[in-house]
This record gives sequence, C-alpha cells and structure tokens, in this order.
Amino acid sequence: MLRKIRIAVAVAVIAILTFGFIDFAGFIDNPLLQKIQFGPALLSLSIVTLVCLIAATLLLGRLYCSVICPLGIFQDFFNWLSKKFDKKKKYGFKPEKPWLRWGVLAVLIIAWLLGFTFLVGLVEPYSAYGRMADELFRPVYLFGNNLLAAISEKTGSYRFFKVLISLKSISAFVVAVLTLLVIGHLSYHHGRTWCNTICPVGTLLGFFSRFSLLRIRIDKDKCNHCLACQRKCKAYCIDSANQQIDYSRCIDCFDCIDSCRQKAISFGLAPKKSQSQTVDESKRQFLKSSLVIAALAPAAIEAKVTGRKDDRVPMSPPGSKSHKNLLQHCTACHLCVSKCPSHVLKPAGMEYGLGGLMQPVMKFDDGYCNYDCNLCSQVCPAGAIRPLTVEEKHRTQPGRVVFNKDICVVNVNRTSCGACAEHCPVQAIHMVPFEGGLTIPETTPDLCVGCGGCEYICPVKAVHIEGNPVHLEAKAPEQDTNIQTDDFDFGF
Repeated sequence: MLRKIRIAVAVAVIAILTFGFIDFAGFIDNPLLQKIQFGPALLSLSIVTLVCLIAATLLLGRLYCSVICPLGIFQDFFNWLSKKFDKKKKYGFKPEKPWLRWGVLAVLIIAWLLGFTFLVGLVEPYSAYGRMADELFRPVYLFGNNLLAAISEKTGSYRFFKVLISLKSISAFVVAVLTLLVIGHLSYHHGRTWCNTICPVGTLLGFFSRFSLLRIRIDKDKCNHCLACQRKCKAYCIDSANQQIDYSRCIDCFDCIDSCRQKAISFGLAPKKSQSQTVDESKRQFLKSSLVIAALAPAAIEAKVTGRKDDRVPMSPPGSKSHKNLLQHCTACHLCVSKCPSHVLKPAGMEYGLGGLMQPVMKFDDGYCNYDCNLCSQVCPAGAIRPLTVEEKHRTQPGRVVFNKDICVVNVNRTSCGACAEHCPVQAIHMVPFEGGLTIPETTPDLCVGCGGCEYICPVKAVHIEGNPVHLEAKAPEQDTNIQTDDFDFGF
C-alpha cells in the first residue's frame, strides 16, 4: 500500500512540475512545488523551506527523493522501463562510496565559491530536470498544440492557437540532451546510482536520513536471507546477508516491502538497538580541507577564467539585482526562460563568463520585455530573481539605452523613422528637430527601464540596451533627469 501511495503522489508531482515548464498559456504561474525544491531553497536561503525539508528527512528519511524531486521520479520511470524489457533484472548490495559522494559535493562547493554556479546547476536535480523539460519536452508539447490548432482551424474552431517553436540556445539544448542520455543510461542500467554518488542533494539528505525516526526495518527473526529485498533495491543499500540497511542511501521507495514474502520488512519507528552507522570522519576532514582551499584560492583565478571578450555588458533579468547575485544563486533551471511570454530571456552562452553559462540573459532578437510583466520574478525558486511588483519593476533599471547616430536611418538615408521613440513606454527616447524638417531620436538614459522595445524595433540597431552590472533605479519622466543615476544603487 505504501508503495502505491508513493507512486501516485510522485506521478502527480512530476506531472505538475513538468506542466509548469511546458505551459505557455499561463495556467500555472507560481506552483508551490517549485518553491520546496531543496537546491533552489538552499541557494535562496529559504530557511523555512530548508527546516521543513530537513525535519521531514529526520522524520521519514529520504522520501523527498522519491516523491518531491522531479529528477528522482524521472529516474524511476527509466527503472520501470528497464524492468518491462528485462523481466529478470535484479539489483544487489554495493558498499557506499563516501569519498565519491562527499568529494563531488566538495568540488561543487568550491566551484560555487569561485563563481562557477553553472557546475552546481549541471547536477542540481531540479535544475537538470527543468532544462530537459524546457529544451526537450516543451517543443514536443508545442508541436502537439500546433497540430491540434491546425486540425481545429479546418473544422472552423479556433480554440487552439499556433505558437512559435524555436531553439533558444544551442549550448542549453546540447546540455539537456546529454543530461537525458546520462541520467537515462544510469537509471536504466544502475537504478538510483546517480542519486547516491553524484547528486549533492542526495548526499546532504543522506547524511540526515541516517538519523531518521521512521525507516525501513528488517525483522531478523522473520528474515530467511532469501535476498528478494536486496534484488529489488534500486539504491543498492540493502545487505540482506547481514540484515543491514544503509539508511543514507535508502530513498523510501518501499519496493522492498512488497517483495518480501516473509513480511520481514516494514516501515516504522527505528529500533532502540538499530544498526550503528558511524560517520566517516575522513569525509568531514576532506570537506573542511576543501573549504579552506576554496577560501584561500586567489580571486585572479576567477577573473581569468570567467572573463568575456565581448565588451558589451549583458542584461540580467529585472529583480536579479546584479550579475554577481545571479551567479551566486541561479542554478539555470530555465523556469523563467520557459515562462517569459515575450521570449526575451535566453540561456546565456558566455555573456556572463564561464561561471554564468546557461543562466538567463535578456536578448531582444525575438521580442522585448513587456512593461507591465513581472512573471520571471514571481516564478524563480532560487532567489536569483527577487519578486517584484509591477510598480517596483517600473522603477528598476537593469540596462540603459545607447544611441548611435552614425548608423541611424534618419542620418544616413535622410528619411523619417521614429520607431524607437514610438515603442518607448517611459519617454527615454524622443524625437528632436533634424535637417530638412526631419526629426531624429534623442535619448534620456536616466528614464530608461531597459525593456528593449527600441532595440527590437530598430531596423539597423542604431539603438541598443547596455546592461547595468548592478541594477539602478530609473527616474520617473516628470523628475529632474540631470541627477546622475550612477550615484546610487537600486539594491532592493
């Protein structure tokens, strides 16, 4: 019964989370399940969420990995698929590899301290699944929608409408494909090996699950060492010969309970004299040493590796405060990218440097940021993009307009234009008299909110938006624009 309940809840959870990424109509804008993912909660320092998840682990063990984590549930699908094709498939017991688990975690901590957040995002489970959902599953969903739209149009119904299907980023697409292949291969052939060797969330929750109050128990009097539970354990954590369970790797899938014909396995309170599992002091010492090395590493390493060749400052989303804040918190889950209705947010290449690979960057090739839209700030689960009200977004300046008169069509071709001024919602661009009765754009950068409407509409890119490394506060049109905005920081 426990196994069936776990499966039902897990299917509902992954369905809701997946729809949150592929939904283009805005049915789900801010689901609760995205806010209780461990990795984003840790980076955003959401204390309430972290305390609740750790408390749940201390009570129930690593149930999070079976019913909340989308990547964990996704691996179970491949595990189920492998059993359909191989009816005789069996697992077994394998000793824990603490040096690998804690070594990976130490490397990720060092990478985060050095600003290479993208390495954390590569293996953080929610972000890894989010990229697959956005880059791989979403196009399939959009194709199905467009197919229905074409069919409905022929019948005279316009209930469905066609949407654009495009490749947002080659690098993000390649990473998503590689992630799918690696995760799929490992889970198909080796169960939950990824969760118990590579995944940083699995390592952290595994430490707390050693002390869980409720856990899988083996009744030594009923157990006849038939190895049935061991062969069903996709976490390789049941040592049936010695009647022991490694609770740091047990994910509470409850498959072992249903497999035991002797009813020797149950889920309940830990016995007073349970198998003692000593904490490996070497892993603690290794982690401490790694942190010291990271703290002593010269800042020149980061500057050398993350330097960009492009002199143009990229645009980070409104609410991200600064490039630095984005690098510290963003795991490149692509939820904001998938939710952006104007297709302005794209996965970054080297705009932020190597450390910000695949994190959201504003580009105005396919559209411009809606003046009244704050959706990206509302859905971010990691605190990389701070929640903004519409009024706060109106005062946020992630970038400023730059005008190049030398290539403007008014100056070059002596013809009227003014498209940029027409698309500016805050009068940061206005037309002034020019030669021959023409008018030419003039900019007031202090008023600009960096929406990119001017850059998107300009046929020759005579105007573009230059990103602010630290977001500023835009002046209201009626205010004195002689004040220099560089004198203060809109740091929220």
